[in-house]
Amino acid sequence: MARRPKRSHNGGPPLDDYKGPPWGKGDPYIFLAWQAAHAKAWKAPSREVMLMRMDKAERLGLTYEEYTLEILERGRHLREEDTERISAIKAARKRRRARHLD
Repeated sequence: MARRPKRSHNGGPPLDDYKGPPWGKGDPYIFLAWQAAHAKAWKAPSREVMLMRMDKAERLGLTYEEYTLEILERGRHLREEDTERISAIKAARKRRRARHLD
């Protein structure tokens, strides 16, 4: 039985660590559409925007990718006052590292 996606899941195919197209598993058009949307979302911004995000991420103790992902997923820029969300991002990073090392 297939697992239902989490409520926050957008229904798109997994794009991380992708080893090849799952042509036998689902609609190829949907997969390619999501892959294109992923590439567009992560297209490099202007130099000024990238430098601003890098500076802000560094001041918050986050990586550029973590900070940018927060903007893409939630549509908001983190601030120093967002301590709970920043802590949650750092905790998730530690869990990913621990899983990766196992």
